[in-house]
Amino acid sequence: MKTRIIPLLLIFLLIGACNGKVPGADARKIPPNAKDRIKKNIEEGRGFTLMGSVEKKKSGEFDFASSNELWRASLDTLDFMPLALANYSGGIIVTDWYSDGSSDGESVKISIRFLSNEIRADALNIKVFYKNCSIESNCKISDKSENLSGELARKILSKAAIYEKETQSKKKT
Repeated sequence: MKTRIIPLLLIFLLIGACNGKVPGADARKIPPNAKDRIKKNIEEGRGFTLMGSVEKKKSGEFDFASSNELWRASLDTLDFMPLALANYSGGIIVTDWYSDGSSDGESVKISIRFLSNEIRADALNIKVFYKNCSIESNCKISDKSENLSGELARKILSKAAIYEKETQSKKKT
C-alpha cells in the first residue's frame, strides 16, 4: 500500500506545482531563429559562451587598455616620467619620483585614478606630490594638486577627445 501512495503523492505534487505558466513560453517574445535566441539570451545575461562573443569581431578590434582613449591620453601625457604602477583593471597610474635636474633635492610624483571611462572632467582624480629634500636628506612631501592637476586634466581630456574622434572616424570607414 505504501509503495502505491508515495508515487501518487509525487505525481500530485508535480501536477500541483505546475500553475499552467511556463516561463518564456510566449511565442511572440521568442525569436524563431536559434542564433537570434542565443544572442538575445546572452544580451540578457542568461547564457554564456565558451569561445568569446557570439558575433565575430572584426580584425583590429581589441578589448584592452589601448582601446580606452582616456587611458592612452594619460599615458601619452606622462610619457616623460618613469611609471611606478600602471594598472588598467584597477584604474590607476602612479609615476615614480621625477626630477628634471634643474633644482636640487626637488622631485614630483603624480597619481591618476580613473573614475569613469567616459571623457569628461570628473572622470579623473589627479594628485600631484612634491618632495623637497635638504642636504641632510631630510625630505618633506607635500600634496600640491590644485595647480598642476587641473592643467594635467585639461591636457589629458583634450588628447582623449582627439583619440575618440580618430576612433569614430575609423569606425565609419
